[in-house]
Amino acid sequence: MTVSDLIAQGLDAEGAEYVFGVPGEENEDLLFALEDADVQFVPVRHEQGAAFMAGVWGRLTGEAGVCLSTLGPGATNLLTGVADANLDKAPLVAITAQSGLDRYHHESHQRLDVLSMFRPVTKWNGTISAPEVAAEALRKAFKLAEAEKPGATHVVLPEDVAGLDAPDDARPMLPGRVRRSASDYKAIDQTVERLREAERPLILAGNGAIRKRASRLLRDFIAEHPMPVASTFMGKGAVDDRSDASLLAVGLGQKDYVIEAFEQADLILSVGYDIAEVAPEAWNEGRDKQIVHIDFEPAETYAQYDPVVEVVGDVSGALWELQRRLDGETLPFEEDAGWHLPVRERIMSDIESYHLTDGDALTVPGALLDVREALPDDGLLISDVGAHKMWIARNFATCCAGGVIISNGLASMGIALPGGLAASLAQPERTVVAAMGDGGFLMNAQELETAHRLGASFTVIVFNDSDYGLISWKQEENRGRSVSTRISNPDVKAFAESFGATGYRTESAGAFREALAEAVGSEGLSVIEAPVDASVNQALADKLSAYWENQD
Repeated sequence: MTVSDLIAQGLDAEGAEYVFGVPGEENEDLLFALEDADVQFVPVRHEQGAAFMAGVWGRLTGEAGVCLSTLGPGATNLLTGVADANLDKAPLVAITAQSGLDRYHHESHQRLDVLSMFRPVTKWNGTISAPEVAAEALRKAFKLAEAEKPGATHVVLPEDVAGLDAPDDARPMLPGRVRRSASDYKAIDQTVERLREAERPLILAGNGAIRKRASRLLRDFIAEHPMPVASTFMGKGAVDDRSDASLLAVGLGQKDYVIEAFEQADLILSVGYDIAEVAPEAWNEGRDKQIVHIDFEPAETYAQYDPVVEVVGDVSGALWELQRRLDGETLPFEEDAGWHLPVRERIMSDIESYHLTDGDALTVPGALLDVREALPDDGLLISDVGAHKMWIARNFATCCAGGVIISNGLASMGIALPGGLAASLAQPERTVVAAMGDGGFLMNAQELETAHRLGASFTVIVFNDSDYGLISWKQEENRGRSVSTRISNPDVKAFAESFGATGYRTESAGAFREALAEAVGSEGLSVIEAPVDASVNQALADKLSAYWENQD
């Protein structure tokens, strides 16, 4: 048994089903070892796509997705997707090949210091420098990637070490369950007292609120002690957005309607709040809110985020303990539990206002109402990054935890199409839609070939405004005009069909509905090009500004 055989067996022991990557000369031994293991190597068209697939797999399953590259340019191509997983708190294990140890002491072909390169964007990374450490290094990579808060880890495998014989007694280390620490009882006591004193508490549900059992316990908690919940983009689905408790998402800006609820609240319970998503000045500009921080790690230090209590430990355990302590107790704030409903009504009314008639030009918020109608409650919408992401976060009602995947830590364009492929492999029973702009689409459109080759079944929506639309939106707000954002596109329908997908081009809201119903209701890979009217973006900004000026 070689070191590569041992690693392949270790991946199998960890439960890895797929390794996404690009083959190279220096990872040859591992590729042949994987052929004999119960782990499928998926050759993709770009290493960035491989890392995005592994990251989305990790977010959906809670188990580390695995990606593989060769050395040099393969490793540099992998880097963006690994960084994205790390900031999105997605468990991922990256393996990069490297030159032989005999080349470490001098400059040589394609050799970069990948260990140093990956260090800032991973929780841990290390080199398998000898056969004796291979099993330990792989187990450590998985253990740390999946431990709260999850993230990316990285293992370097030099090509000469990969082919060496493993020790005679070598075997994979078996994964074990690590129990997460319970919160300090004094912090729970202090939180209970703050809740008993609060008049208008509000929960901010972040990325950590949809992992493990946290979402179920959060829903149970507010069912017994009603209070409003606003989520971050990656926390969408922590509570059902159809519930009167939901204020949907915060993060569009300081002028969105949901901020009014934050202004009225006297206590903010931040549950699994990931500060990499949205800075606290977006909802606590005046620095006057009492904040209780409930998370796996201590709070980051911000002037606008200075908690009066920090409940550090397992989030679901903390919610369970709070409910146990308050069981059967009616808290004073429950007498005015509907204080937030005027804000919710304003949000929901605004969302419904974007409904389109069949002959209307298509807009992103109008199309999202149709996507919501087409998807079942447990369906999955994966968002790329761009102007459409802001609309998905703000307007798309999410019914279940994991019902929307948004990259909002690193917020990297190009994630949605590879993510759709990963989702169709990880959860084939679900209906999956991957939404992206024309900019993000062409960053990883080549993975249509991978998806078609694997027989993946999901729907791609390309919102096409021939522009880097989010940047135009921001420039218009800042400067009153936009520059350097216009782009052109191929015939997306023909492009998709050349890869074996079913292609659609829709020229109206009615045509989009018809194409969406057909695509979502069918097996296989579909791509819908949706030319959109981007003027609605500025119309929203003007509407919100006018509202807040009137309030002032």
